[in-house]
Amino acid sequence: MPGAAEYFAALLDDREQAAMVADLRTVVARAPLFSPRTRFGKPMSVRMTSTGRYGWYSDQRGYRYERAHPSGQPWPPIPESVLSVWRLLVGGTRQPDCCLINFYDGAARMGLHQDRDEADFSWPVLSISLGDDALFRIGATTRGGPTESLRLRSGDVLLLSGAARLAFHGIDRTYPGTSSLLPNGGRINLTLRVVD
Repeated sequence: MPGAAEYFAALLDDREQAAMVADLRTVVARAPLFSPRTRFGKPMSVRMTSTGRYGWYSDQRGYRYERAHPSGQPWPPIPESVLSVWRLLVGGTRQPDCCLINFYDGAARMGLHQDRDEADFSWPVLSISLGDDALFRIGATTRGGPTESLRLRSGDVLLLSGAARLAFHGIDRTYPGTSSLLPNGGRINLTLRVVD
């Protein structure tokens, strides 16, 4: 992986993955998945929600963090099963402010983008994959350069820090039916970030 991107294959075992999904079902019951729109008004193909002090949000006003779900309710707290991965790889000196939950069905994808809505880029972005495999692509900190691809599987974790913190990255496709973790299929991606 380029820069300081670190890849932890199969960091979470089957039991840990199942426990995390159970925790996420509780989160989604309180903060249901919704379909955000880009700043150009186009609906995104992923559905999402968040946990933590902030949730990531997108509409025609732009990309930003909000303190409440679109329903007006505060975001639920980040589950301990998710925080334990952050503490393992990042440490306990600072907790993440947001855990963005993206759900990909068979047709969903995420174009190349940077995570740059946060105040302090010295903190990493931690990404957890659950469910069906996905083809992850990462490049440099400028658009248009060479990229590398990696097939992410359920239980894999990526840590983007240092030179890779602002790397362009995205999901080109998912591979339906490659995991039995989610009974109806699909992929969940958790992205933990320090916001302010």
